[in-house]
Amino acid sequence: MQEPTFLILASLAEQALHGYGVIQAVAKLSDNRVKLPPGTLYGALERLTGQGLVAADREEVTDGRLRRYYRLTDEGAEVLSHEARRLSSNAEAAMAGLRRGGRTGLAHG
Repeated sequence: MQEPTFLILASLAEQALHGYGVIQAVAKLSDNRVKLPPGTLYGALERLTGQGLVAADREEVTDGRLRRYYRLTDEGAEVLSHEARRLSSNAEAAMAGLRRGGRTGLAHG
């Protein structure tokens, strides 16, 4: 799974969000490394909806603009959980290798 997809799913783990809310949550989760343009986000949400991982939750009009909220489905939560465990396991293996190599004190680049 690509990082933007993971972050979109992760942004919806706690609550339903509208598109701009997802963009903000992804930026926060990634410490501003991943910035999703609206076109990219809505294409991804359409794809994830088609895969059954995300669903439209509700719509509201704010300042004359329609906001559609999206939520993580049960299947989406399972996929996110599996991917989070996989990434965590990979990170643990990498850190163990660094420790064995005596490289845990390297400066971050």
